[in-house]
Amino acid sequence: MNHPKEAETLNKIGMATIIMMASVFLSRITGVAREMVLAALAGAGIEVDAYRVAFVLPEILNHILASGFLSVTFIPIFSRHLEGDREHEGWRTFSTILTVFGSLLLVLVVAGMILAPMAVPLLAAGRDDPQFIALAVRMTRITLPAQIFFFAGGMLMAVQYAKTRFLLPALAPLVYNLGIIAGGWLLGPRWGVEGFCWGALAGAAIGSFAIQLVGAMRVGMRFCPLFDVRHPDLRRYIFLTLPLMIGLTMVFSTELFSKFFGSFLPAGAIAWIDYAMRVMLILVGFFGQAVGVASYPFMTQLAVQGRLRELNATINKVLIYLSVVIPVSILVVVLRHEIVRVLFERGRFTPTDTQMTALTLACLMTGAIGFVTQTVVNRGFYATQNTWLPTVFGSLAVLLSLPVYWAGLQIWGVAGVGLAISASALLQTLLLFSVWNRRSRNREAASVYRAYAKAALAGLAIGAILWPVHHGLRIYLNRPTFFQDAAVIGIVSAGFVVLTGLWGWTFKVEAILYLAGRAASVPVLRRIRSGFRQVRSSAK
Repeated sequence: MNHPKEAETLNKIGMATIIMMASVFLSRITGVAREMVLAALAGAGIEVDAYRVAFVLPEILNHILASGFLSVTFIPIFSRHLEGDREHEGWRTFSTILTVFGSLLLVLVVAGMILAPMAVPLLAAGRDDPQFIALAVRMTRITLPAQIFFFAGGMLMAVQYAKTRFLLPALAPLVYNLGIIAGGWLLGPRWGVEGFCWGALAGAAIGSFAIQLVGAMRVGMRFCPLFDVRHPDLRRYIFLTLPLMIGLTMVFSTELFSKFFGSFLPAGAIAWIDYAMRVMLILVGFFGQAVGVASYPFMTQLAVQGRLRELNATINKVLIYLSVVIPVSILVVVLRHEIVRVLFERGRFTPTDTQMTALTLACLMTGAIGFVTQTVVNRGFYATQNTWLPTVFGSLAVLLSLPVYWAGLQIWGVAGVGLAISASALLQTLLLFSVWNRRSRNREAASVYRAYAKAALAGLAIGAILWPVHHGLRIYLNRPTFFQDAAVIGIVSAGFVVLTGLWGWTFKVEAILYLAGRAASVPVLRRIRSGFRQVRSSAK
């Protein structure tokens, strides 16, 4: 039985997670729509490969400034001031970090635009095509300034998260994706894939900065340019952020290595890997990102208050809930060809592109649970203001996976790169969770492993039932069309929901029962259920 405070915290996390799941799901849907427009207009050739590589140098700058980690490194510092009734000091810290690091980023962006012709050939070492290099350099220079908006927006979102405000930050990726879609749709016919880059720049300016500025002002933002390099919180922030700047995180290493090793494969391989990644990241975003973002402010509060036992209980409970991702991953493997065809096979995206993307997707789904759970495990460290351990052990896991990347590339080609990405994700998560358990004396970690073992067995059993059903439908429908593929996805997914529900009800799987309870509380479903009850009452 949960302690009352634990139950209250878990309930708040649950409600925040539902909000974030909805918003992240919408942003992932628009992200897939973005990929659909790109696939239809450009397919998976050299131009799309160059477009993918154009985001690598901006991603490196983003990593150097740890822009993606502003929420997890800045929130504990800011929250400490809020807990101590020193909010004015929190805003002074905010102003100092934004001024100092914003100035540094501006210098790096200008340097990156100048050095792009030298950097791009190194980042895609397997390609020496002058047309490819020229395209990648030009598009790199367009996307680089977006990092300024991402950094400033990250700070603005962090203060909103610290005050448990999630709505406007949740709009950032949604607006960003809509900007890319608009840029490709409006400018693509004239400028090609370059139009998507201009859309990305506009989406970052509006979604990650302008809207977040409004949100930060609503929670009482007080900003004054302050270039104080001796500020103690600036030094604390640098200490917390430095390992994230120099370390090889899961997301960063995946983005970097997928392009680097993909450049040694035939033209289109980088695009195949990236299209498959976008599909896999729908699942990661819907579960992992939503849960991680929603739970982190509460985890930080528990850590600041020294309630380590409750922090462990929260992490374990969230991880157990996430075990449902394993059966869902198996469902995606079963439906991989239909999913890729429905999403991408139109315009310049060919059946061959579908086959190769679907193959890569199946390989990536074997490690999807690693991508999902690392968002929670890492945040346990970050909540306790320990960024060095996850960086050291995470980087070690990445380095250990490099031979796997090279061997996979040589033996299985694009599928080998997908398997290497999955292996790296699983290795990092297992290693970090083991370190966390030892450091925090998490005595209930065995319950998490048991939940995942049971989920894997259930997923394999459900997959074994659905596989012949899927095969029979494919034979019956003969030639795949959009509507036939959609019908197969609907029928097999419905069967999956029924089988998963039976699994949860029979074995009292907490994650399934929780999701079923939340689904049953949706107003529309509640009215339908009430209607059935009235019908039964009338019949009696």
